[in-house]
Amino acid sequence: MKPVKVGLCGLGTVGSGTINVLRRNMREISARAGTEIIIEQIGARRDNSACDTSSENVTRDIFEVARNPDVDIVIELIGGTTVAKELVELAIDNGKHIITANKAMIAEFGNELFTRAEAKGVTIAYEAAVAGGIPIIKALREGLAANKVEWLAGIINGTGNFILTEMKDKGRDFADVLKEAQDLGYAEADPTFDVEGIDAAHKLVILASIAFGMPLQFDKIFTEGISTIEPQDVTYAEELGYRIKHLGIARQSDQGVELRVHPTLIPEKRLIANVDGVMNAVLVKGDAVGPTLYYGAGAGAEPTASAVVADLVDLVRSFSAPQENKVAHLGFAPDSLTEYPIIPMNDVETAYYMRMTAKDRPGTLNQVTKVLSDTGISIEAVIQKEPTSGESAVSLILLTSRALERQLLAAIESIEALDEIEGQVAHIRVESLG
Repeated sequence: MKPVKVGLCGLGTVGSGTINVLRRNMREISARAGTEIIIEQIGARRDNSACDTSSENVTRDIFEVARNPDVDIVIELIGGTTVAKELVELAIDNGKHIITANKAMIAEFGNELFTRAEAKGVTIAYEAAVAGGIPIIKALREGLAANKVEWLAGIINGTGNFILTEMKDKGRDFADVLKEAQDLGYAEADPTFDVEGIDAAHKLVILASIAFGMPLQFDKIFTEGISTIEPQDVTYAEELGYRIKHLGIARQSDQGVELRVHPTLIPEKRLIANVDGVMNAVLVKGDAVGPTLYYGAGAGAEPTASAVVADLVDLVRSFSAPQENKVAHLGFAPDSLTEYPIIPMNDVETAYYMRMTAKDRPGTLNQVTKVLSDTGISIEAVIQKEPTSGESAVSLILLTSRALERQLLAAIESIEALDEIEGQVAHIRVESLG
């Protein structure tokens, strides 16, 4: 096979890491791909001192790379959903295969981009878009192809996991840890995408589409962040035998598919409950294989570059295969995708952790349990703290049985109306993941 020529767009963290990995391991990479791989052109607005591009053909016009007739594969690493999408569309129209780490672009525009690519007979590879260096796309799409995937749950944002880990280990509050995460470069100056779950939602939508064989439906996902989690919640969760993790959860049932990102209490004995710091992990339950856990670095220059280059090797290998034998973008033949209904959050059933501030007087707990009972919710565990000196209110913590979200919200509304309860009732969903 003749050498394959690559055009790389974007010299940020992942772009520079990709250049460095390609250079360092080119002998092994080319041997695995079965032919020589050449960096034909780089498109970047500016250079990056993290990698040396002085000997490369560098252009400041990334669209020049997409039009270059000598480029076989365009690697898009600029991010965002506007210029990046225009670049990918132009590259596809010019017959180029695409490799991307852009989860937002795939989650929001993947359906139309895949259709466009299929019409031109080219492939969009996107392993690096989810969970950095963890090969979860390949695992779901190929390694677990024999299975009906029942559910998956993932810690798929390292920033949120770092914050919750620091809160657990050191008793720090959210705002304090967030500032450190920003100082360390884990969180952006505007951390909304990370701490409010949008980044995780992009990734979850991609995973769910591959797992269940359905079109991408980012606009229908339920998303809740971690900014309201308090140190006391982390402490009480541990007293009850749980850890709090910010999870993306997708589950298929006869009613449809659940797509949700939110803080979750997980039993501390589960492996995924012990994934700490900036690490990622995805737990997948298949009907044949059972639960499988995929763990590793979810971001960073070279971990993500590992996934980018793995896609490059796979793409080059596929050049000698007939088009009809190539793995479909979402793992299912395009005409086999099913538009399952997305279950509204109000109709999702989980157990719940509840924390409230109650007046220290006889009968308060009875009043709360009566409200829950009247709503059809039973209590599994209770923690009631003694009032501190001079205080007339106590913290009351409950762990409930499984109930519909609408039941829990109705119960909370009634509990907050009780004279014995001060302020709002905090609640966090609980999953056993067993």
